[in-house]
Amino acid sequence: MTTILITGTNRGIGLELAKQALAKGWTVYGSARTVVTDSDAHICDHPRFHDMVFDVTDHAAVRAAAAGLATPIDILINNAGTIGPERQSTLDMDFDGFAETFAINTLAPLAVVQAFLPNLKLSANPRILTVTSWMGSLSHASSDRIAYRASKAAVNKVMQGLATDLKPMGIAVANLHPGWVRTDMGGAGADIDAATSAGGILKIAEALTLDGTGKFYNYDGSPLAW
Repeated sequence: MTTILITGTNRGIGLELAKQALAKGWTVYGSARTVVTDSDAHICDHPRFHDMVFDVTDHAAVRAAAAGLATPIDILINNAGTIGPERQSTLDMDFDGFAETFAINTLAPLAVVQAFLPNLKLSANPRILTVTSWMGSLSHASSDRIAYRASKAAVNKVMQGLATDLKPMGIAVANLHPGWVRTDMGGAGADIDAATSAGGILKIAEALTLDGTGKFYNYDGSPLAW
C-alpha cells in the first residue's frame, strides 16, 4: 500500500490530492496550519487520513512532526504555497511580503524534504514532487507577480539540485506545474478544476522513476522548459 505525505491539504489542490489518494486506497498524511475540517471532502474522519498540524515555515515544528512519524513515506508532495503580497512588482515591492513568499514557496519545501528524508529512505520506491509553476520558468520574461515568479524559479532550481543529490540514494525528484486551476489562488476564470489537476499530479507521482528525476512536468505529463 502506498503512503503519501501532502502539505497544504486544507483546501484546493492539496485537498483534492488527499481525496483522490484515499480513493486509490493509499494512506495519506496531510499537513496544514490547522486541523482539516472540510465537511464536503469527508477526509477528516477517514481511517487512512492522518492530520499533521504544522506551519511549513516553522522548521522546528516540521522537524518535530517528522520525528513523531516512524512509517515509510513513498511519495512526498510539496503542495503548500502562496501567491504572495498585493504589491509585488519590480517597481513597487512589499519586501516583507517578498521574504514571506520565499519562506513558504522556496525554503519550506526543502525543509520538509530534509525533515522527512529518513521516512523516504524507508520506502522501497521513494519519490518527491513539488508543486511549482510555469510562471517561474526563465524561458519567458513576464514581470507580473514577480515575488511569486521568483520564488517558483528558485524552488525549481533547489529541487533540480536536490534531484542530483538524491539520485544516488534511489530517490526520484520532480517539479510540477499544476495548470491554471480554479482555486482561491487561481481564481474562478482558470482553465481547469482542482480534480483534473490533482489527478494528473498523482498519475505523474505513480509513474515517476529515476529516469524522470530532475525534470519539470506539466500536470498532464508533458515536459516544460526551465
